[in-house]
Amino acid sequence: MDNSGHRERLRTRFLKSGHDAFADHELLELLLMGVVLRRDVKPIAKALLSRFGNLNAVVAASIPELTNVDGVGESIAIHLKAVHAILLRGEKENITKQPVLSSWASLLNYLKLDLEHEKREQFRVLFLDKKLRLIKDEMMGDGTIDHAPVYPREIARRALELSSSSVVLVHNHPSGDAKPSPQDIVMTKKIITALEQIEVKVIDHIIVGFEGSVSMKAIGLC
Repeated sequence: MDNSGHRERLRTRFLKSGHDAFADHELLELLLMGVVLRRDVKPIAKALLSRFGNLNAVVAASIPELTNVDGVGESIAIHLKAVHAILLRGEKENITKQPVLSSWASLLNYLKLDLEHEKREQFRVLFLDKKLRLIKDEMMGDGTIDHAPVYPREIARRALELSSSSVVLVHNHPSGDAKPSPQDIVMTKKIITALEQIEVKVIDHIIVGFEGSVSMKAIGLC
């Protein structure tokens, strides 16, 4: 089937009207047209959105998850993952070049892009220098769907190795609900105590879920 006319109409509309005039599946079609040269990509775009729910979830999905969708091969999956990597890198650059407190929106966007659709719980620590700029974003716990082991002494040791003066704690809730659990509160207090002994400050503990994110500092728990 020759769908060159449909492709050209999409391109022309995008040039004239920009992305605001496009439905999600049409934006995804435009993206897929760059890697699928002849096939009709509309069914593939709609299948991806049906499977994952939204554009962020599509590009955040793993390669095995993507290639399980009808019509999606390795080339398409790699293309989509490259888009995700570009988005992440752009947001990470924003929080590396300036203090995180003045780029808080970029920090939240970075964490949302990276973690909101993660299927396993991760505990991450953003190690900051004296000017509150990012030194390193490091996973300190990788676990199951509802638990990631965390060791406060290991976080303290790593902070010393990196000459970090403060940290932002981060973890995700694969359930989607970012409300802190009693275990989250206890663990946060243990980490704060461990880091106080080496004069490293915990700026915040952010919990990420696909229903939103929660700052434990903002609700008085950090």
